[in-house]
Amino acid sequence: MTIGQAKQKIYRYCAYQERCHHEVKQKLAEFALDSDIIEEIIGHLIAEGFLNEERFARTFASGKFRLKQWGKVRITRELESRNVSAYCIKAGLSEITDTDYKTTLHQLILKKATQQTENNIFVLRDKVAKYTIAKGYEPEQVWQEIKQLIPDKRQ
Repeated sequence: MTIGQAKQKIYRYCAYQERCHHEVKQKLAEFALDSDIIEEIIGHLIAEGFLNEERFARTFASGKFRLKQWGKVRITRELESRNVSAYCIKAGLSEITDTDYKTTLHQLILKKATQQTENNIFVLRDKVAKYTIAKGYEPEQVWQEIKQLIPDKRQ
């Protein structure tokens, strides 16, 4: 594959959706290009606005939160696995407002609790907690909400 062909393909790849530097490097490596050429192409992509890691982090965080209802912990882990900088991760998480975050957690807990047929309150709380923590919400915040939303009837 020539450099021109690789540039054309990678421009289309980046125009289709937001990409991080790591994804673009992997894609260019699939084209069997030298590392110097890969770095040069990435430089062009950044200069021309096709590649912007902060924009990627903001889009990724807001999309995963709105569509998949992921928590901040999971979003952070996913961005870190894509070698996104801490600054960009922080910028991405700033797209999620505290009120939206708390409301979404509240809705997830209620939805999961109503889907369960468990009679034992402790087992029910545990199942709901495991589900929301796996979605990437902070355990302390999850348990605080669960204790408010699913009270122990013995008290």
